[in-house]
Formats: sequence, C-alpha cells, structure tokens
Amino acid sequence: MFRSRPLHLQVSAILALGLTCFAQSHQVVNTNSTSPARVIQPAAQDSDSSQVRASQPLLQQRNPRYQLETDDTLLLSFEFTPDFNQTITVQPDGYITLRGIGDVHVEGYTVPQLTELLRASYSKILEEPAIAVVLKDFEKPYFVAGGQVGHPGKYELRGDFTVTQAIAMAGGFLTTAKHSQVLLFRRASADWMEARVLNVKKMFSDGNLSEDVHLQPGDMIFVPQNRISKVERFLPIPHGMVNFDPTQF
Repeated sequence: MFRSRPLHLQVSAILALGLTCFAQSHQVVNTNSTSPARVIQPAAQDSDSSQVRASQPLLQQRNPRYQLETDDTLLLSFEFTPDFNQTITVQPDGYITLRGIGDVHVEGYTVPQLTELLRASYSKILEEPAIAVVLKDFEKPYFVAGGQVGHPGKYELRGDFTVTQAIAMAGGFLTTAKHSQVLLFRRASADWMEARVLNVKKMFSDGNLSEDVHLQPGDMIFVPQNRISKVERFLPIPHGMVNFDPTQF
C-alpha cells in the first residue's frame, strides 16, 4: 500500500519549491562586501524564455580585448597593394571611411574582428587581400573617483591598482566620508552594471586588505557622505534661547 510522507516533509518540500520559484522570478541585491550585487534593468514581460535569457548579463572574459571607440586612430597596411594604405579615425557615429569601400561601422569591434571585416570587404575588389591593422591612438585605461574624496575626477589606470590605492590617488577620504560603504561600479556588459559595497573602514581597522578589490578599466568609485556631516551647519534657535550663552555650561 502507498504510504504518504510525514507532514513535516511535505511542508519542507512545499517551502523549498516556493523559495525556488521566488528566486527565479526576483533578482536579489547583495550588499555583502565580498559578493557582487548586480544593478538589474527590468526585463520585459515575455513568455518566450529565450528572450528572457537574452536579457541576462553575459560573463566577462578573463582578458577581454580592447573594443574600438570614437576618436580611436587606426593604421591600415596592405602588404601587396600599398596604394590602399591609410590612417583613419573612428568618427563620432562609430563609422570609418575606407578607401575604395566607403563607410563601415566599426565601433565596438576588436582589432582581430576589424581585420576580418576589412578582409571580407576588400575581397570584393582585391584578390586575397593581406591587411594589417595597428591601433595607434586609443582611449587610455582609466577609473573615476567621486563623492567624498579630496580630488574627484577621472584618472589614468596605469598598472595594477586597488580601490584603497585609487582613493589615495584621488586625495584620500574627506572628513565627511563614510568609509564603511564605499561603492564600486563596474560595467558587466553594454546594458548591465555591477555594484559592490566595500567596508574600507573595517579593512583598515582589521589591518587586512584581502578584500581590497583590484580595479579594471572603466571602474567608478563613489564615496558617500556620512550621517554626521549631513547635519545643517546653521540651525534655527528655539524661542527663548536668543541670549543663549554656551560659557554658562
């Protein structure tokens, strides 16, 4: 005879199923300093699961290649047809103008991708074109520091820097800074931004910088204002205290 499971096992199974459904339909923002929290754009209500998956952020590559941006300068060298050699700049709309081809949109391409694109484009007028692409001038790696730091602004990212080192480079914390909730924003894809909350105050008090995150190009650090500094500098004096003398206390 079939025997039903005990009541507590049935309840546990129902709770587990409910939590699973909740997790699948909601994005949870984690403010733990060691775990990234993603700032999520609301997904469109669509029954097609493939479109829902397409709206999710893609994992970044470990060593991503540089993607072309506006004002980048490229040197194109044609091994067997030097008449087509040219130096071009990516226009504000993301296009370049190629000799003998015309306008081609290249913003967001890597150099290997652009090389393949050029070979395919010039194969229409040249036989097996051999093309070399050299990136001559481009957007230098940078990070941005804002909020309660000495010198907010955009800084070149030269070498390996951590969040605390970047804050020091930006003039250090102001007295109005909230050291325990430093925000680090990092682009995960073209449409998604990752956010972390770092407790720099705890790092310093513990003398442990193991959770000091290493920066990546394009990162933005924001130091918020502490509560005490939000108190108004000038406050109205209640009625009857116009002749208040602090030396009496």
